[in-house]
Amino acid sequence: MKKILLLALSTAFLFASCSSAPEAVPQQEQEPVAQTVVEETKQVQEAVTQVVEETIPQEQEKGEEILEEVFQNHRQTLVLEGAKEYKVQYGDTLSKIANKFYGKENGYYFPIIMLASADTVQDPDTIEPGMVFTIPDLNKNLKETSVHPKLKEFFTEIADVYKNKKTASAPTIRRELQKIAQSL
Repeated sequence: MKKILLLALSTAFLFASCSSAPEAVPQQEQEPVAQTVVEETKQVQEAVTQVVEETIPQEQEKGEEILEEVFQNHRQTLVLEGAKEYKVQYGDTLSKIANKFYGKENGYYFPIIMLASADTVQDPDTIEPGMVFTIPDLNKNLKETSVHPKLKEFFTEIADVYKNKKTASAPTIRRELQKIAQSL
């Protein structure tokens, strides 16, 4: 991120230095200067693009590693007795699937589906049609006294993962997951 900021500032400085009031320079001398500015601007843009392309996959990979660790820590938490299977359809999201099985107001319980289907899905933003998820019985898991405290810890950890996600919905999802954790 520091590299991106540095490159953005460099670009801004380059444009600012080019936009100052020009001195009276003959037309012949202006063309090579303008060409140099255009070439330098392209180089800066290419450098920014390269840094962004290198940074985003690294951040996604780190987020996937954190999710995998959370899943490993809580894999045995759920009661899977009475669980159903669901094949992902085009246009589905984990929240939509949670709403379908757990009720319209329970879309933020999607991490339970992720935990039960950890071998299939590691990141809620990467589900694809054809994936088959295990859908645990939400009420059984919420009522089971041995599961309840573990779910609280699980939702707290998943909410923390959303602190580092860079999607527009991440802050809202994090807040809702924290509410669920506090209610457990």
